[in-house]
Amino acid sequence: MAGPDLDAQIKQLDATLHSIEQVLDLDGLRTEIGMLQEQVSVPDLWDDQANAQRVTGRLAALQGEVDRVTGLRARLDDLAVLAQLADEEHDAQAMAEAEAEIVRVAKLVDSLEIRTLLAGEYDMRDALISMCMSASSNMMCWWAAIGVPCSVPLRTRSSRYS
Repeated sequence: MAGPDLDAQIKQLDATLHSIEQVLDLDGLRTEIGMLQEQVSVPDLWDDQANAQRVTGRLAALQGEVDRVTGLRARLDDLAVLAQLADEEHDAQAMAEAEAEIVRVAKLVDSLEIRTLLAGEYDMRDALISMCMSASSNMMCWWAAIGVPCSVPLRTRSSRYS
């Protein structure tokens, strides 16, 4: 097998991707794609423009999601094979390529995991946060570090900001 660290990273990515595949329910998505393709093949689909746009938009989104996940699965599987062959052949160049690829795949898996976590019923809505600055001025530094703009007007109410 590949080096223990690389092998462990591949196994971790595999486990994460497997859980994403389960949450997304790829079989269910493929079934829905099949039903939407049947609706798209109906000759009078475009008689109702709003419904046609809804159907074709949903179909494109689902196909994109399935393609994204299956493509990532194929890359991860290829990466495991590349790492194993590089280790067996003691090929430093192939091992370096595998190490570079694992960084790219890890970023994609992490991004997909976040998208999956934020794909619930209410996740497209805005959020409202409230914070009390009297606790620590270090909080403002933390909020600034994660990208919350400090120029957002705050309304003062007693000793709390909201």
